[in-house]
Amino acid sequence: KQWYQRRVRENKLADMECRIWAARLTNWHAAKLKDEGHNFTKEAAMAKLMASETATYCAHQAIQVLGGMGYVNDMPAERHYRDARITEIYEGTSEIQRLVIAGNLLKEMSM
Repeated sequence: KQWYQRRVRENKLADMECRIWAARLTNWHAAKLKDEGHNFTKEAAMAKLMASETATYCAHQAIQVLGGMGYVNDMPAERHYRDARITEIYEGTSEIQRLVIAGNLLKEMSM
């Protein structure tokens, strides 16, 4: 492979890792607030939004790295992409999560 193809793949992997960690940290923060008895509605919506969109992004990038083989039904990347897309719909769409986040943020700002 050409050196630039390797760099593109490495950049995709780095971006995926950063997004995965951001989603994890958001999730852990929401869980910590819940454990401490604080209101965590906004943070839970943020965690779900981050995790579901990160899963879709990473699955899509995996398909990009694999090229045509990523679209084959027998490959895990294709299944992961289908599974990730449903997380943006199941138990509240990404748009609903954004409404929950914005609504809570506006309440916080008006206090």
